[in-house]
Amino acid sequence: MTTPGTVTEALAFLSAAGYVDDDRLCADGIVDDRADAPHPVATASVDYTFRFEGNSDPGDSSIVLGVRCAEWGRKGVIVSAYGADADPESAAMLIALTATAEH
Repeated sequence: MTTPGTVTEALAFLSAAGYVDDDRLCADGIVDDRADAPHPVATASVDYTFRFEGNSDPGDSSIVLGVRCAEWGRKGVIVSAYGADADPESAAMLIALTATAEH
């Protein structure tokens, strides 16, 4: 696999691999438009992680995650600010989520 060079390329790669849900972080875990309740971050699996820095500002960073939620039987994508510009609560959840990928 060639590493995607942009967020758009990462999203296309993940979509082709079946990661089609638009997931997002909330205070209680991961949610998407089809879920009745949040999925706990601790039970989600991060299969792919792509980090990007802005060309003109290295502080302008983003992360794209390919996430599998076994309880839902679905795969989705989370796109978020990462680094200095990330919301502190979201950053803490991203750290917890990506820590599960490093086991």
